[in-house]
Amino acid sequence: MRRLFPHPVLSATLTLLWLLLANRWTLGSLILALILATLIPLLTAPWWPDRPKVRHPFGLIGYLLVVIHDVIVASFQVARIILFLPAGQIRSAWIAVPLDLTSPEAISLLAGTITMTPGTLTADVSADGRALLVHALHAPDPDAVRDEIKTRYEARLKRIFA
Repeated sequence: MRRLFPHPVLSATLTLLWLLLANRWTLGSLILALILATLIPLLTAPWWPDRPKVRHPFGLIGYLLVVIHDVIVASFQVARIILFLPAGQIRSAWIAVPLDLTSPEAISLLAGTITMTPGTLTADVSADGRALLVHALHAPDPDAVRDEIKTRYEARLKRIFA
């Protein structure tokens, strides 16, 4: 079974995402989802020397809910900044976020989360993988933004990934 599905969580995720993107739950879309969910992990398995060590997979559900909430709230905050804050009062900043995470998958998930949240963007990962360079649209207190990223996202990812 492991030979056919070298990354079963990835296969399940791809199946679910395909069905959500297809927006119709038909037999044809399910069959195509299963084909893709089987072939993609099989074809990419040689480039995955190690499997990510997920300690609490169900913690990803809670993480996803936090991210969805934050994306919605940040969307309104960015709209407020753009519409009502005079251009001279916008305090954008480059922020170095030191990382406690060591898993490349967890670091990628954190970087993607930051980028997906309106008003912030992960611009770079340090060569040693120990810090992210983040741009914030409005950060009157860059240390507070850094601390929020570490406590709200990184701490959760540390609990999820071994």
